[in-house]
Order: sequence, then C-alpha cells, then structure tokens
Amino acid sequence: MIEHRRAVRPTPIVPPGNVAGRALVITVAIMTFLASLTVGAVTLVSETASEWQNDIASEITVQIIPRDDLDMDAALAAVEEIAGRTPGVTSAARLTDAATSRLLEPWLGAGLELGELPVPRLVIIAIDGEAPPDFDALRQELEDKVPQAELDDHRAWVSRLVSMANAMILTGTGVLVLVLVATALTVVFATRGAMAGNKQIVEVLHFVGARSEFIAEQFQRHFLRIGLLGALSGGACAVCLFWIMGLWTASNRARPEADQISALFGSFAIGWTGYLGVALLIAFVGLVTGLTSRFTVLKQLSLIDMLSPVET
Repeated sequence: MIEHRRAVRPTPIVPPGNVAGRALVITVAIMTFLASLTVGAVTLVSETASEWQNDIASEITVQIIPRDDLDMDAALAAVEEIAGRTPGVTSAARLTDAATSRLLEPWLGAGLELGELPVPRLVIIAIDGEAPPDFDALRQELEDKVPQAELDDHRAWVSRLVSMANAMILTGTGVLVLVLVATALTVVFATRGAMAGNKQIVEVLHFVGARSEFIAEQFQRHFLRIGLLGALSGGACAVCLFWIMGLWTASNRARPEADQISALFGSFAIGWTGYLGVALLIAFVGLVTGLTSRFTVLKQLSLIDMLSPVET
C-alpha cells in the first residue's frame, strides 16, 4: 500500500494574515494616498504655472477705464488701431461683451448689461515672442491717444507666479518627506510588534543557530508584501481621484465654476510625469517598508546577542 504524503510547507515566522498586518496595509495605503496626492498636486502646479507663464509671455492686455464722457467703442477701436501697427504685435482684438459677462458671472450673476455698469473693457494683444514690441513706447502712445487706457505687460504677475509655484513645490516636497518618514516609523513599530508577538519563535531560531540575515529576510518579505499592497491601493485611489476630477472638469467646461478650477489647476490631467511619479512613489514606499523592517529586526537581534550573556 502506497502512502501519498503531501509536501508540508514550513510555517512562516510572521503570520501573513494577522490583524496587525491588515491594519498596516490600511495605514500604508492612506499614507501613500496622501503622498500621491502631493505628487499629483506638485505636478499640476508646476505644469499649470508653466502654461500660465507661456500664455502670459505671449500676450499683453490693455484695460480701458470707463468715464462719463468716454465713447467706449471709439476708445477700443483706437487701441486696436495703435496696437495693430506696432512692430512685434501679431494681433489685437477687444474682449467681446459675451466674454466679459462670462468672466464676471461668478461674482455678479448671469444676464449682465455692460452698458449699465462701469465695467472696464479689455483689448487682448498677441505679441511675437521672438521679437516683442517696445512696451514703453507702446504704453506712451496709448496714454497720448487714449488717456483712459492702461497697458499691462504682466511682468509682475509672471514674477509672482514663479515665486508662488516654487513655494508650493517646496511645500509639497516637505509634506512628501514627512509622509515617508511617518511611514517608516509606522513600519518600525509594526515590526517590533510582530517580533514581540513571535518573540519565542525568533529567539529559539536565533539561539539554535539561524542566521540573523535569514530571520530578517523573513520579516523583510512579509513587510515588503504589505508595503507594496498598501502602496498600490493608495496610489491607485489617488490616480482614480485625479481621473474623476479630470472627467468632471471636462464635462462641466461650460460652467463658471469649472472654468475657475481649470484656470487654477488646468484639466487635472497630471500627465505622464505625474503617473511616473506615483509609480516611483509606490516602489519607494514598498522598498522603504521592506528595508525598514529588515534593519529593525537586525537591530533587535543584535540587542538579544548583547543581553544573552548577562541573562545566563
């Protein structure tokens, strides 16, 4: 009679499905989600600021302040004529009444009658980026012909924009570092808890001759699996959130609220740089989780070696 024996797998040192492991997966997922949001936000700010800077550098605006005795249509036509014959200007067009009303709709409501309100009017002037016009000469000519006109070349806005973007990127980087440090500390405490729960097994294996690297490798595999699982869950949730916000912005593009959000953050499309950043973050979180647990176990085992002669 032939006996069929099943291959018995060795019991892992750290139980794979314990409550602490599931709690750590959720913790790592939450932290990775927050870190991924930070990476996406930094990417959005950087790309949107670059788009703003390019748009601002490619055009200037002339604002005409309304007066009681001012013929607004004649003033707008004069500004268009002066800008059109200025070297370095590619086009000049007034902002229509419908476009002006749409810009003011979030604050003053729909159905505005611009003729009844002292609303400044704008002329958008597109410039040649390679051969821009003489802004000082253009400003002086506009002041002579249309005293109510004010030229804005957006230099101050560009400087403030770059400063704001750099500050937000620096802040986001700091938040990202803090989240990663908190993740590493969480793994340290979880590893110590796992070792305390399996203290007798670890000590027996260690005293019978099991190498410290072997024991540390068991913990490293366990926490690496937990870290990758949590990081993938948190990163996927963050990517889905950006994707949903992008769809909402695209489907509500005609609404003023969506226009304001798009003006500040673009289309919420983080692009390949954002997705690559989230992927690298997931891999980094998994690596930090595995290596942190390994170093923690090796340190605890070295303490056991130091204390064992005293106890004997």
